[in-house]
Amino acid sequence: MRWPWESVGLETVIVATNGASCDDLSEVATNRRVPLIDTIGNDAIMAWLLEGDPSIRWQVLRDLADAPRKVWEAERRQVQTVGWGAHLLEQQDPEGTWGQSLYGCPRWTCTTYTLLLLRDMGLANACVAAARGCRVLLDRGIEDGLTARGKSKMLQSLQRTDTCVVGMWLSLGAYFGLDDPKLEAMVEYLLDEQMSDGGWNCRRKAGAVHSSLHTTLNVLDAVRNVLARGIGPASRLRSAQARAIEFILMHRLYLSDRTGRVIDEAFTQFSFPPRWHYDVLRGLDYLMSAGVSHDRRLKDAYDLLLSRRRQDGLWPLQNRHPGKVFFQMEPTGRPSRWNTLRALRCLRHWRPDASGPSRAPGIEGHDQGHRT
Repeated sequence: MRWPWESVGLETVIVATNGASCDDLSEVATNRRVPLIDTIGNDAIMAWLLEGDPSIRWQVLRDLADAPRKVWEAERRQVQTVGWGAHLLEQQDPEGTWGQSLYGCPRWTCTTYTLLLLRDMGLANACVAAARGCRVLLDRGIEDGLTARGKSKMLQSLQRTDTCVVGMWLSLGAYFGLDDPKLEAMVEYLLDEQMSDGGWNCRRKAGAVHSSLHTTLNVLDAVRNVLARGIGPASRLRSAQARAIEFILMHRLYLSDRTGRVIDEAFTQFSFPPRWHYDVLRGLDYLMSAGVSHDRRLKDAYDLLLSRRRQDGLWPLQNRHPGKVFFQMEPTGRPSRWNTLRALRCLRHWRPDASGPSRAPGIEGHDQGHRT
């Protein structure tokens, strides 16, 4: 496929991967510019992806088609005015919330999960409506001041709130540009909550001694966003990020470090939006964005990813997390543009010829334009 911005003779390189294992791909994955896109109807796959919502199109243009920044940025601006993103913004309550709730009930139409979806769609960081929603989360969700006994109300609020939710709110506040001292306090709280194995777990207060992949990914999203904004102690945050990535790699993204068995079959079912849930594709997409692409412990996850591809080269939506939604983006069991985009994006950066573990380099490994 030739793109309008390409000079004569310059074409996207399409590499056949149908039926290949990760080992089979090693010979063709030595150049970072080579996208691992199935030759079965590759032009049709790209055309199909570009027929999707603006929230998908701009990421396809940036991550798969190597479009110039001005091209994908123009498409990204459409997220706020056209399609799914615009429809979600239209659902905002007069007081700045969604679903008249900060978190929980109704589960997926509340403020937190609506803003998380808008973040993942790539809504502009400067969106006033989104920043207003984030402001409500921090103002109503986290108290200020001192108790009658001189204790910090902010710390007590954070301790009462699930670690996942603290991570979500911190990620959203950083992404949508809030300038609030609460963000610094949330960073310090999460750094102190990191467990000895490198991850995080909402159930730590209840006695959990092993980190959770669910909680760890939700916190890592926040770490990425605060690092990009320059919020909090950068060296400690990068160290925490590296330890958490090592925790994920130690489990090969979905396998027990003790038995080698699948931790939870749900991890192998790819969903979008992920909500608070972890799955292998979500994990791979995060690691790709963090520049982790040549660690041998990724092989099992990439083999799983390739095994989930349909004969037509697309990836289906395998799972939907039950709950109330404003609208359905994609039907379960059918080809998914979200999953296909993310799978191809990950495969494009995968280095199957890796000979050993890699050290997590932080957030510089991938352009985080839609998450900063």
